[in-house]
Amino acid sequence: MNEQRSAFILGAFVCAGLIAMGLIISSSVIRFKEYERVVVVKGLAEQEIPADVAVWPISFTAASNDLTDLYASMEANTQQIISYLLTSGFTREEITATAPVVTDKLAREYGSQEVSMRYAATQVITVYSDKIDRVRASQGNVAELGKKGIALSGNEYNQQTQFLFTRLNDIKPAMIEEATQNARAAAEKFASDAKSQIGKLKRANQGQFTIEDRDTNTPYLKKIRVVSTVEYYLAD
Repeated sequence: MNEQRSAFILGAFVCAGLIAMGLIISSSVIRFKEYERVVVVKGLAEQEIPADVAVWPISFTAASNDLTDLYASMEANTQQIISYLLTSGFTREEITATAPVVTDKLAREYGSQEVSMRYAATQVITVYSDKIDRVRASQGNVAELGKKGIALSGNEYNQQTQFLFTRLNDIKPAMIEEATQNARAAAEKFASDAKSQIGKLKRANQGQFTIEDRDTNTPYLKKIRVVSTVEYYLAD
């Protein structure tokens, strides 16, 4: 009889313990789910900044039936272009010249045998400078070289002037801070509309910086933007 009573009491305690544990677990799950209420928002930061480096290739051509005369002509043209650039305010260190590329039209496998000039040469002189305004002004006056008999080219895609912005690290911290603040403002507005409050930060993703021309007509002006994705807990 005592053994049955003891077993009954033990079973009652076990049952009560299981019920209590279930209540604790249930309460914890509810609190956990409440704590997991989150809002995911994005914050944008954008700036318009002038480029700080220009890469200006100046391509020119010449043709001749005499190879020696052709090289002499290319050398003379090179010196005239460099002189023009130095007079325009660039330093010699900002100017580089490639060797001329010469084509023998009669040596082409499928070329026509009737050519007015057997040899043609192309050469590129490149200006790499942080003097953006000077580059733009000099480009506007480059027709002066054509008046001296220099055949300028450069319509090819890889010979177009590039304007670059190289100081991204200088503005990154401020832009990330602005993007994060904008994200938090959006989260607070969402929480307010939902009759809730912003809790702790759960997760943040800085996002990738992009640098683009402001438009096709002003490639020397850059539009820099970053989008941060931020996740906050909601707390009633």
